[in-house]
Amino acid sequence: MKHLIKAAVLFILATLIVAGCSDDGTSGGETQVEASDLVKKINKFIYTAMDDIYLWYDELPDIDYNYELDPEAYFNKLLYVDDKWSYITDDVEALEASFEGTEKTYGWSLAFGRFSNTGNIFAIVEYVYPETPASAAGIKRGDLLVLMNNADITDGNYTDLLYSDNMDVTLGVLTNDGIATDTTVTLSSSILTLNPVLTTNIVEHDGRKIGYIFYAQYISDFNSSLDNAFESLVSQGATDLVVDLRYNPGGTIAAAKHLCSCIAPINVVDENSILVTYKWNNKYQDYFIDRQIMSQVEVYFDNQVPTKMGLNRVYFLTGSGTASASELSITGLKAYMNEVVTVGDTTYGKYTASITLKPEDYYNDAYSEEIANWGLQPIVLRYANAAGVTDFKDGFAPDILVEDDLFATFPLGDKNDPLFKAAIEDITGTPVLAIKSAPKVPFEYKIFDRGFSRFDMNKREMLIEQVERPE
Repeated sequence: MKHLIKAAVLFILATLIVAGCSDDGTSGGETQVEASDLVKKINKFIYTAMDDIYLWYDELPDIDYNYELDPEAYFNKLLYVDDKWSYITDDVEALEASFEGTEKTYGWSLAFGRFSNTGNIFAIVEYVYPETPASAAGIKRGDLLVLMNNADITDGNYTDLLYSDNMDVTLGVLTNDGIATDTTVTLSSSILTLNPVLTTNIVEHDGRKIGYIFYAQYISDFNSSLDNAFESLVSQGATDLVVDLRYNPGGTIAAAKHLCSCIAPINVVDENSILVTYKWNNKYQDYFIDRQIMSQVEVYFDNQVPTKMGLNRVYFLTGSGTASASELSITGLKAYMNEVVTVGDTTYGKYTASITLKPEDYYNDAYSEEIANWGLQPIVLRYANAAGVTDFKDGFAPDILVEDDLFATFPLGDKNDPLFKAAIEDITGTPVLAIKSAPKVPFEYKIFDRGFSRFDMNKREMLIEQVERPE
């Protein structure tokens, strides 16, 4: 009988033998503490799922889950050495909501920096969603955050700027001597559903009409927003396209497929050509190939998208935050287009996909109800483009290297933004006359982290919607 594992798409029975353990739970003469029945049940779910569909299932270590007291720690012990992406949660509903663009947030994306001379931490705003607590407070791209609840931002509390329910934030202003404190605003986070298509624009330069789309996350529920953006650009006579993915951590494969289908050459889209191919673990790969279930091993362009730009050249703005489904879009289109030009910095480097697994996918309701809040997001496949490109663990280096200087920002889609400006100049071959540049920052610093919400790590997942599981 065929089973379907229902999963959010992100762009993702064995007898246990414990070496050196006796039947009474001892190892090396030391008595081990046995886990509670509830923890055993959680651990059993973890092992069952990982032994089933995990890409590296055949590398799982022999660990007796009956003596593992922390399910999260146990899960992490099972991970393959190169796996930096698989994830476990005890709030799977919130996880799934975040993949759909709904989460508790202030509505800002932040980069976190450290002053070289003092080690003190500051935050700087990468972008702000409209109609959010941050935008209502007047916070905008490039703003500095230097105090939180009238205290220094530290290694121990800086993520509160993303995860907390409310706070007072003191803004900073750049001076010739450094950063001085400015106004303080009070914020309360809200549960919001956020449209990832934040900005579209047309810039006319040297006879070209250059379309711009800022895309924050690949969420298939907002494919209609992509359609509206492309329709707007086409109706305004766009001759070229720049897609800003510099802060886009990824998301669903369905959304990546949709975006690519709006961009690629018409014949490629109309023929439903292969965008990428999947490589599952041997159990799943053999099952799909033997039964010719090709939809589980190949992703095709979608000839039903309402707007097809039919381009042979596209520009992507990139950075270290460009990951997963963003990288799939870049490499997938490279197999078919004359030019896929990246501008900015090297991308994150993620060539794998995951799936959301819940106890109900493996057990009946009576068994799974007690642990229903737990969920796994394991890596289940790697992908390659139509030319076979895969395993780009070091990311894609930019064709045009440009620093994304958050201390000298312009609004997203402004032709003076350094990354967008470089793309415009490469498209047209003529310079964009620069306005007065911002003063040089009078101190040394290093950006060490960035984020939007508590599920940032998960946003780098590339999600598979539905998988047929072998019996």
